[in-house]
Amino acid sequence: MTKKILLTIVLIFISWFVIDFFLHGLLLRSIYESTANLWRPENQLNIPLIYIVTLVLILCFVFIYTLLINPKSLITGLKYGVILGIITGTASGFGTYLHMPVPLKLAIIWFFGGLVKAIVAGIILGVIIKPKK
Repeated sequence: MTKKILLTIVLIFISWFVIDFFLHGLLLRSIYESTANLWRPENQLNIPLIYIVTLVLILCFVFIYTLLINPKSLITGLKYGVILGIITGTASGFGTYLHMPVPLKLAIIWFFGGLVKAIVAGIILGVIIKPKK
């Protein structure tokens, strides 16, 4: 694994951690509290598994772009981020809404949260991963 790919993975992980902190820890706190019956208590969360799942998503995101997407550029990374953001935002936000009695507002915010995270990741990819010369 090259240093650029490793740097990209680390930067995406950090950016997603920050976005998730603000999104889930602050913005959505009141919604989570009002729907507490739907969620595991905090002491039952599997934090290592949360980080493993996040890392797997990031690895897939990075390696699809690195191995399959051409040309590599900021614009391509941005487009890739938008497309994958729509996919992941739809799956996590509205997919959950279809199967659980979460508020529609939560599904919409999860959708946009997934979109923002993927766009940020796409920008990081586009800035760091350049075509080979």
